[in-house]
Amino acid sequence: MTKAEIVAKIAEKTGVEKGNAQAVVESFMEIVKEAVKKNEDVYLRGFGSFKSKKRAAKVGRNIRANGGAGAPIVIPEHNIPAFKPAKSFINDLK
Repeated sequence: MTKAEIVAKIAEKTGVEKGNAQAVVESFMEIVKEAVKKNEDVYLRGFGSFKSKKRAAKVGRNIRANGGAGAPIVIPEHNIPAFKPAKSFINDLK
């Protein structure tokens, strides 16, 4: 499902105009991104949580170097966004 399809469904279910529904969806996504960027967790009861997870530094391979042999490169520690569904969400899918 695309963002446009989500906006259309919200507009249909709530009776609001698509433009207003799109503004709400866009604002929601921006707020979640800003919070996760600041290492703040976003909890949506019954749906799930958005968090920032730390990935440890590791050694990788640059497959373009040495004729495909792969020179070792260090991938630094970094944060990635993660979503963990709520138990009720998981149970509803069963």
